[in-house]
Amino acid sequence: MPRLWNDTIESHREAVRHATLDATAALVAEHGLASVTMSKIAEATGIGRATLYKYFPDIEAILTAWHERQIGAHLHQLTRIRDQGGDIGERLKAVLMAFAMISHQRHDADLAALLHRGDHVVRAHQRLRDLVGELLAEGAESGALRSDIAPDELASYCLHALTAAGALPTKAAVSRLVEVTLDGLRPVARG
Repeated sequence: MPRLWNDTIESHREAVRHATLDATAALVAEHGLASVTMSKIAEATGIGRATLYKYFPDIEAILTAWHERQIGAHLHQLTRIRDQGGDIGERLKAVLMAFAMISHQRHDADLAALLHRGDHVVRAHQRLRDLVGELLAEGAESGALRSDIAPDELASYCLHALTAAGALPTKAAVSRLVEVTLDGLRPVARG
């Protein structure tokens, strides 16, 4: 087949896939997880059910693909923040604040239980730990952050602490949590 034909088919498939993910997320947000069916997704997407089944075997597969896309977007956002200019303290604070705000977004408990159990989540957490760990290593090397604890250990500490943002009532409370977390990263004064 000519390359143009293959590119056109692939872009169509990608468009159908994204439309399916978007429609499913909107249906779950509007009606709740239990009320969403493959028929409703096909109707909202504007494709036939048979076509939908060619792309995804079930609702869980659609939601997992949607979640992978969301996680990828969050990791991309955090990477962009990390790579901005500024000193290490500013970049670390910006990354931790962005992560805490992402954690602060409320998710339906049933949906979270379904989505947070796959290998894609394990891989994403490792990438996130690596991203934060690299910042912490840079900060320790420059003397701006504590160096008495391994960066990967501190990264786990930060990320676990900041997941508490999901239970906080306000963005101001999230900001205070980030500040408390940052306080734990400051160099230890030797007396």
